[in-house]
Amino acid sequence: MSPHAVSPNNAPARVAFADLGIHPRVVAALRERGIDAPFPIQAATLPDSLAGRDVLGRGRTGSGKTVAFSLPTIATLAASGRRRAPHTPRALVLVPTRELAIQVAETMTPLAAALELRTMTIFGGVGQNPQVAALRRGVDIVIATPGRLEDLIGQGHVRLGDVEVTVLDEADHMADLGFLPAVKRLLDATPRDGQRLLFSATLDNAIDQLVKRYLHNPVTHSVDSAASPVPAMTHHLFNVSRDNKPAVVRELVAGQGRTLAFTRTKHAAKKLAKQLTASGIPAVDLHGNLSQSARQRNLAAFSDGSSRVLVATDIAARGIHVDGVSLVVHVDPPAEHKAYLHRSGRTARAGAEGVVVTVSTPEERGDTRTLMRQAGIKPTAVDVAPGHPAIGDLTGPAADLVTPAPVVEKPANGNGSRGRGGSGAPRQQGGAGRSSAGGGRGRSGSSQSSRSQSSRSESSSRQQDSRGQGGGQGGRSSGSQQRSSSARRGSSQGTSRSGGGIAAFSAGRGSRGPR
Repeated sequence: MSPHAVSPNNAPARVAFADLGIHPRVVAALRERGIDAPFPIQAATLPDSLAGRDVLGRGRTGSGKTVAFSLPTIATLAASGRRRAPHTPRALVLVPTRELAIQVAETMTPLAAALELRTMTIFGGVGQNPQVAALRRGVDIVIATPGRLEDLIGQGHVRLGDVEVTVLDEADHMADLGFLPAVKRLLDATPRDGQRLLFSATLDNAIDQLVKRYLHNPVTHSVDSAASPVPAMTHHLFNVSRDNKPAVVRELVAGQGRTLAFTRTKHAAKKLAKQLTASGIPAVDLHGNLSQSARQRNLAAFSDGSSRVLVATDIAARGIHVDGVSLVVHVDPPAEHKAYLHRSGRTARAGAEGVVVTVSTPEERGDTRTLMRQAGIKPTAVDVAPGHPAIGDLTGPAADLVTPAPVVEKPANGNGSRGRGGSGAPRQQGGAGRSSAGGGRGRSGSSQSSRSQSSRSESSSRQQDSRGQGGGQGGRSSGSQQRSSSARRGSSQGTSRSGGGIAAFSAGRGSRGPR
């Protein structure tokens, strides 16, 4: 197999979606979401994918890959004329994380609904009964993480023998998380003559094995390699003393824009979010110890602006697509350069500008220099202390401080009082209240998780996405949707009439911009 490679310089010029043969109703749905013309990865891949060819597409996160595979998938299903049937989806999109499944659905569902196609998501952390019911009614497109999908296949709820199009999104991340054995089993269950589309930020040996085994004479399009610099993204290195680091971080995230801060551990993420909220900077956390409902609630608070800061571990680096993130702060430098690039890719998306700051203590400086060199980044390095002008130059005016809601201590009952987890963000910031996954019991904290979940490690949480933790709900990223849907069957996501139940979103909803 010798896939034809198209270099970035040979990528087609931008053309209109209508000129590519996209159905007018789908074009209208794109326009409603503010997408008027193809991005480079879309313009490069769509002629081949719409013609039915297998495609291998490489582009950095935020380059518009989701639209690039959604449009040919929808077009193929609409043209085939086959009717949906119970338990047998006609297209399969495999993704590495729950968050990415929801984000893909936000983009794909309104486009599919324009041609009366149903979508649903299947992922970990929630009960399976709602998605089983939706599968029984019949869906056209399933967006799934591998683990729960394999479970449902084993229980006889899903059959992949009628899949016409299979998509692997962020295949390199699935390889990093150890999901490739499950991915291969799922691909083996799909028809060999079906169309296959693989999209990835990087192409390494593990991905090459998938390509050789499952794609037939694919056309390869490389547009905006993950390792290539982003013109609109500026990189800064703040060298600080260990004693000054907390105050410098607090000043960095105190601006009026939307900030994503990364820590190395889940404990550090929870602690920092709680400290920021207590100091008047609304913050929520996102990490592997949280229940699915807490993840959704905190992400919704960040998306709708009620919390300006999201403190996350690397679990968030590849599955969160929130527009308008103006600043990424590496509170703890990541362990390797690929993580740095993926973390940093949360800003400067879709042509927007963004700033990335790495905070480095003396003992971290050697590793940080190596990291930057491997990532091909030459940051602007400054020795800073609290109040240094370089901080204000990047963040702009500080936002008004928000007084956190008082925490009312409940008297201990026979079982003892419940502990408080998460960042402790006030309720008006979209983070506190009862747990929607478990019908909570008045716990405080914006990202409350159950005691059993809080004992799990970060790696165990990721494994659950691939080993039987699924749930078939998708959900909007607005706080009101999360709150209204949290009472339904212990799930944290809503339903959609176009999606037949558990996973779809109404046309035109979700954050705008390429996915």
